[in-house]
Amino acid sequence: MKRFALVMALVMALAAGFGCAKKTGNEPGYDDGMTPEMRAAIQQITDARVYFAFDKFTIKPEYKEVLKNKAALMKQFPSIKVRIEGNCDERGTQEYNLALGERRARAAYEYLAGQGVNPSQMEMLSYGKENPAVQGSGESVWSKNRRDDFRVVAH
Repeated sequence: MKRFALVMALVMALAAGFGCAKKTGNEPGYDDGMTPEMRAAIQQITDARVYFAFDKFTIKPEYKEVLKNKAALMKQFPSIKVRIEGNCDERGTQEYNLALGERRARAAYEYLAGQGVNPSQMEMLSYGKENPAVQGSGESVWSKNRRDDFRVVAH
């Protein structure tokens, strides 16, 4: 009888551990509290990257409009918090690229703040050369890895 009770206790513990799976947003009826407008805003914020010239961290003119659009959305939805991730191509030392990635993230951060985005809505992270968007070598690859990514970390 003791064995049966022990087995039942183990079965119950395992069953409790496997309980209901957390919904991820792909299931019918899932409601994360976001409006369709907020979903669209998050998509726009995360989709558009900002690219940089070799060994530079200044925002190119063609990306200022991209950042202005992100700023407008972040001001419209102040609960959205974004992590700006600075990245580099494979050239240069790890230390140098971490510093350059940080300067790239800071450039976008400061531009967004200058557009009126609340600094509490933003954080920065540098991956240096450790998070390439494209694998390989050559300018066509490197130009895609010199970038800022924008990740929504809260909404």
